[in-house]
Amino acid sequence: MKPLSRKTLSIKPSQTLALFARAKAMKAEGHDVVSFTAGEPDFPTPEPVKSAGIEAIRENFTKYTANRGMPELLKAIAEKFRRENGIETDPGRILVSSGAKHSIFNALQALCNRGDEVIIPSPFWVSYPEMVQMVDARPVLVKTSLKNQFKMTAPQLKKALTRKTKAVILNSPCNPTGAVYSREEMEALADVVKSSGVYLISDEIYEKILYDEETHFSPGSLPAIRDQVITVNGVSKAYSMTGWRIGFMTGRKDIINAAETFQGQVTSNANSIAQKAALVALTGNLNDTIRKMVGEFDRRRKYLLEQVQRIPHVQYVHPRGAFYLFFDVSAYLRKRAGTVAVKTTEDLCEYLLTTHHVALVPGTGFGEKRWVRLSYACSLEELQKGVSRIAEGLNTIR
Repeated sequence: MKPLSRKTLSIKPSQTLALFARAKAMKAEGHDVVSFTAGEPDFPTPEPVKSAGIEAIRENFTKYTANRGMPELLKAIAEKFRRENGIETDPGRILVSSGAKHSIFNALQALCNRGDEVIIPSPFWVSYPEMVQMVDARPVLVKTSLKNQFKMTAPQLKKALTRKTKAVILNSPCNPTGAVYSREEMEALADVVKSSGVYLISDEIYEKILYDEETHFSPGSLPAIRDQVITVNGVSKAYSMTGWRIGFMTGRKDIINAAETFQGQVTSNANSIAQKAALVALTGNLNDTIRKMVGEFDRRRKYLLEQVQRIPHVQYVHPRGAFYLFFDVSAYLRKRAGTVAVKTTEDLCEYLLTTHHVALVPGTGFGEKRWVRLSYACSLEELQKGVSRIAEGLNTIR
């Protein structure tokens, strides 16, 4: 038999999804596992949104829509970008896709040629480098530091640029660190983007999940780089709609048109029923619902930080957004837990899962071999139980 695609075989599986599935399987087998792996809110989709989906089915809105998205939704997204992000756009420069991940991939397909380079600050969301490689481009990882909350600076971006650089990917608030770029930091990066002529893909899926009076800033609102920015967002995180799979993006018209053409040959339109639900999410005045959800995330975050500070030798990024804690476990590596060798973060996470029944994601997939990610998108009760198990597990490592 002939071999499979070299490209496909070179893609690394998502550690996040793999460990989420592993923890779920152990729970199904009857184990009391606390999983801190999932990057999704544990709150139900708001009732008006669910009702809109049900009504869409009852009204037989179950056929194809336009590939770009249904007109009412495109209009609502354009208005959302203008009202909330200061981005001047219109329905002709919007593309609705099957999740923000799909939007990012479509954008990369529209921009990249073989041999192009895409700059990604490290640590990064696990899928960015893999998607870049899938479009035959090369990810260029810019290592950042805890000193700057793992945010890439303008001098770092400038140093990473080459004649092959096609784009930069920024994520604020950031998965896995929870870091948030300020307006001043974004403007400094924008100056480099402007002078170099590269594109900026701005992943803003966590924009509404902010703490400590942080504010979100969209670089696509800056007139100087308006035509160089592709802004990606969706309804998954803010409206607890991860499974509905609706993402969207805006940018220069020719970029959006190219991405639409690609999507038309691969998936066609995003789910019609979910589009109806997303329309209600964006127009249904659900700000109070979002505030309550973020308030509960903040309560968990504060509890978590208070507890983690009590664990010896652990450093972490103070999360200002999203719902992750990224922390350094290097003091517990290259050691043993009884007869178990704990050399890497993969070993550590395996030990904690199998022995202490708590699931974390190794930092390797995020670009930091000495760190792990914890998602606090779970109940406070689960958080209390899980953090206790982490502390107990780390205490056994010598």
